[in-house]
Amino acid sequence: MNIKNKIENDELLKSISEIAQENNIDVYIVGGFVRDLLLNRKRNDIDFMVVGSGPDFACKVAERLNVNDVKIFKNFGTAYFKFNYFDLEFVGSRKESYSQKSRKPDVAEGSFEDDIKRRDFTVNTLAVSLNPNNFGEIIDLFNGIKDLENKLIRTPLDPDKTFDDDPLRILRAFRFASQLQFTVDEPIMHAARKMRERLKIVSQERITTEFLKILESQKPSIGLQLLFDSKVLDVIFPEIANLSGVEQRKDFHHKDVFKHTLQVVDNLARVSNNLWLRFAGLVHDIAKPQTKKFVEGTGWTFHGHEELGARMMKPIFKRMKLPLSKLNYVEKLVRLHLRPIALVSDEVTDSAIRRLIVAAGEDLDDLITLCRADITSKNPEKVMKYLSNYDKVMQKVHDVKERDKLREFKSPVDGKIIMKIFGIKPSKLVGEIKKEIENAILEGKIPNNYEEAYKYLLKIKKSGKFKIQKQ
Repeated sequence: MNIKNKIENDELLKSISEIAQENNIDVYIVGGFVRDLLLNRKRNDIDFMVVGSGPDFACKVAERLNVNDVKIFKNFGTAYFKFNYFDLEFVGSRKESYSQKSRKPDVAEGSFEDDIKRRDFTVNTLAVSLNPNNFGEIIDLFNGIKDLENKLIRTPLDPDKTFDDDPLRILRAFRFASQLQFTVDEPIMHAARKMRERLKIVSQERITTEFLKILESQKPSIGLQLLFDSKVLDVIFPEIANLSGVEQRKDFHHKDVFKHTLQVVDNLARVSNNLWLRFAGLVHDIAKPQTKKFVEGTGWTFHGHEELGARMMKPIFKRMKLPLSKLNYVEKLVRLHLRPIALVSDEVTDSAIRRLIVAAGEDLDDLITLCRADITSKNPEKVMKYLSNYDKVMQKVHDVKERDKLREFKSPVDGKIIMKIFGIKPSKLVGEIKKEIENAILEGKIPNNYEEAYKYLLKIKKSGKFKIQKQ
């Protein structure tokens, strides 16, 4: 690709080039923007390397563009502002040195070459000149273009040194491989295995951010497999690493639980961008190692793994600093992922279908999407059979909803009426009586309307089932 033709008509870049020339300063576009331009990937953040003061030059550009809000980070020699649809960051060329106890470098002014060689991977070392003598020329000191062509993630320097300085780069290597669907240079894998314990100096938030970016990629299994092969998964998410080698029946799953899980996540990635649905797919079988039992004539069983797996979510969310606002959603999908397939039989009652509708709530469609993704058999006939079973379940759901007009289920008799009829004050008993009415509706004993629920309430009172203490 001729980068010069791509950028020479860009008014923003032309303005920045003119300001650099007026101030006799060398400026380059660097990093991800150049890489993605060559890969025809859209990107709205541009990094500029300034041979000199990044903040000073950023202020000059902002003034020319009539931008008032410039954020300056003096400790890092960087400045940032938004212009139109772009996030622009300016950093002075620098060199870095690291201590063993921290991934935060000591920064000093450096040359163009110093700045380029400190970068993580060769595909991110590419720079495009905005200077008049070679405007639009690509500077490629570490064969980054060749690595792009070969779809290879490689470090510009010795990967042992690269990862020792900043172990988060291990996860970034696997994240880029997953996002770009590239392979990883073998020396990177050796270094990752050797340096994986160094990840303990990295904040959990940064580790989790990179891990979730792998899950968000088009084919997450690429990054997850690299994490496993390098044994980095043992450090950052051992519960998932422990799924490897756990055998299961091959009815509609892959025989190995870890390999099955990777396929489930990829299946979900093909049909949904919902990160937390993908995460639920990753952890849906997380408790199988603890519940594994061999039964003669049946094979390996994992009774209760869905309930135990759901209970494992809260400590995992806390340890990994995942957003607790997503905990209930993931718990629910893990807990319910076996429920739909049990409702295929023609003998299944409306009551059982109602309970699924209420338990899954607004997440029923996501639950069924997970269940469909959970089919990883290599036998096309079995796949079609199990997929059709979920179609049957959803048809039953539709039929029951139509019959009952059951949407967001709520007892038609509220607590105030219960307190009035029973002559009681707000208490746990009110909730128990309300639950009795809800169960009667769910089990089909009474229709879902006020009149029938009210009659049932009077019947409950008359039965004396609930002992009422004088208040």
